[in-house]
Amino acid sequence: MLNTMKGAIFDLDGVIVDTAKYHYLAWQALAKRLGFDFTEEDNERLKGVSRMESLRILLEIGGIEAGEVERLEMAEMKNREYVSSISKLDPSEILPGAREYLELLRGRGVKIALGSASQNAAFILSRLGIARLFDAVIDGTKVSQAKPDPEVFLAASEALGLRPSECVVFEDAAAGVQAGKAAGCKVVGIGSPDILHQADRVIAGLYELI
Repeated sequence: MLNTMKGAIFDLDGVIVDTAKYHYLAWQALAKRLGFDFTEEDNERLKGVSRMESLRILLEIGGIEAGEVERLEMAEMKNREYVSSISKLDPSEILPGAREYLELLRGRGVKIALGSASQNAAFILSRLGIARLFDAVIDGTKVSQAKPDPEVFLAASEALGLRPSECVVFEDAAAGVQAGKAAGCKVVGIGSPDILHQADRVIAGLYELI
């Protein structure tokens, strides 16, 4: 599977870098402003989910009703908090083995894309100093459907000029694994086999593939 793939499509959070902690702190700060607690357990429901869907879940947890304009303001408030945090990102925060594996794939002539719900993906890649390693970046600014919808991975394979069946997706969230499979890609799960059991293969981190 990995030796024959022509394209590799990577999720961002939890695969290339751990920005999940910054998302959590930003959502937690918003919840505090709205008058309720947002726990790490609550945050598990937001993994691999788009910004507006994450906000819907957060407001559901807090039992808060809000109109569309209010929701957009809240989402922007959360994003400002998050961007402020990730503006301090540097290459030292790349997860173990990620840069090395990306460079290994480039050396083999494998095309590489990012497939992430994040609307800040390009900024994060530039902060990490690895933007040059990607042939295409498909993020939350280019797709409208959140995982487990396969849109992001279908768009990524198309951007690489490949069929989904020629690509392998690397994902750390169950919704992302489902999206990759629905797109027709092979999927490598990064994390727990119990959670990512639908993946074709599960590893602890990209360092295992070096």
